[in-house]
Amino acid sequence: MDAENMMNAQNLTAELPPKAILEAILFAASEPISVKQFRHALPALSTRDIRNGLTELRNDYQELHRSFRLVEVANGYQICTCPEYAAWVQKFYTRQVRVTLSPSALETLAIVAYKQPVTRADVAAIRGVNSDSVLNSLVEKRLVCIAGRKEGTGRSLLFSTTDAFLQQFGLKDPSELPSIEEIEELLSTASAEEKNMEAME
Repeated sequence: MDAENMMNAQNLTAELPPKAILEAILFAASEPISVKQFRHALPALSTRDIRNGLTELRNDYQELHRSFRLVEVANGYQICTCPEYAAWVQKFYTRQVRVTLSPSALETLAIVAYKQPVTRADVAAIRGVNSDSVLNSLVEKRLVCIAGRKEGTGRSLLFSTTDAFLQQFGLKDPSELPSIEEIEELLSTASAEEKNMEAME
């Protein structure tokens, strides 16, 4: 950023509360915003100032019992609706935009998520079938990416999950992946809800 733009940014930051500027950016963004991205837009603010402002926003929303909250997801920050309002939001939207995954794609995605970084051969060995086409599909959906090459003979491609994957599943980072028991419980609940919806139709 040149000197003139830097000065303009500093003037804007001086005129408006930093916390309000952060909030405006969060509301306008459709994806999580990292601290680095905030710093690029607000060079007059330090990393500490930005983190403090975000913490204040999070506390404000909680104290005011707002229907939304500030969360850390996919290595950034995003404003999301509180879980208790999910049913009402779902009623409003007659159709939800979701990444549709087949059972084989979900299985492959789970292997990548829990074993990453993995090669095509690793995935095939665990699934017991060739998974090249499924992996390619997940890469096209931006849920999986090529993360490098394995050391040694052959230098096989390595695959890992992406920030889009974290955002899709509402995770801050891969360490927040649910346990096997939690996954089984979620699948059981989802199956029951799907049957209820079919019965209502």
